[in-house]
Order: sequence, then C-alpha cells, then structure tokens
Amino acid sequence: MTAAPEGVTVRAAGEADLAAIHAIEFASFGDPWALEGFRALLDHPRAKLEVAVGADGELLGYAVAWYVADESEIANIAVAAHARRRGVGALLLDRILRAAAAFGAKMVFLEVRESNEEARKLYEARGFEIAGKRTKYYRKPDEDALIMRRKL
Repeated sequence: MTAAPEGVTVRAAGEADLAAIHAIEFASFGDPWALEGFRALLDHPRAKLEVAVGADGELLGYAVAWYVADESEIANIAVAAHARRRGVGALLLDRILRAAAAFGAKMVFLEVRESNEEARKLYEARGFEIAGKRTKYYRKPDEDALIMRRKL
C-alpha cells in the first residue's frame, strides 16, 4: 500500500464530480467513455466510482471497478496529467483493491495497453500478473491489451 500523497484523499464520486471525471477521461484516452457511462455508475450496486481529491478540492483522478460474484474488474484508472507520478494512481488502485476484498472478490482483473509501461509497473508492484492478451482491444490508436490478474 502507498501512503497518500500529502493532502490527497479518496472518496466515492458524486454527481458534482462528473464533469471533472469526464475531462480527465477525455484528456487521458483516445476513445473516452461518454459522460452518461460515468453517471450510470453512481448508484450501481456492483460498481465503484472513486475519486482522488487534492487539499484544495481539485479532482486529481478517478477509478472505476465492477464486482460480480467473487471477481472484480478494474475498468478504468486515470489521473490528471499534472498530478501523475505523485502516487495518486497508486492510492486509487489500493482503494479499489481494498473495496474488492471487502466485497468478497477472490480475483481482480484489468486490461492495460501493452505499451503503457508505467501502468504495468504499478500493477506488477501490486501483485498483478499477465494472464493473456486481447488483440486490437484498444482504439485510437489500435493496440493490444494485456489482461492482468491478481489473487486477493
């Protein structure tokens, strides 16, 4: 687990966070989710939408995870460009992993762009291992995804 970057907290997202979440999503991914996709997660009983917030109230990042039976899938983690490499992504990942364990998940899965070395290092540092590959999973640009998993 990572100590929280100074002044950064993680909490459940609310309606007021959606515009900032979507802005980070749009800046981070070539094929971003629609705003309504995030809105649908707010009250979903088997999903978590968590946000990292700075001491000044600025939304710095978010994470999305699904929980089904005894498995969890991390669908998305993104951090604002100016807040990267400060431990915000690790803080969000640790929070999602604790939530998965509390839900009763025994295995957590995620997909990551094959070229995203920084994210892969973070996931590997948290015990994730490569379990497979999805050819041309990502668009804009087209790229394979590595499927990673971690036992809880």
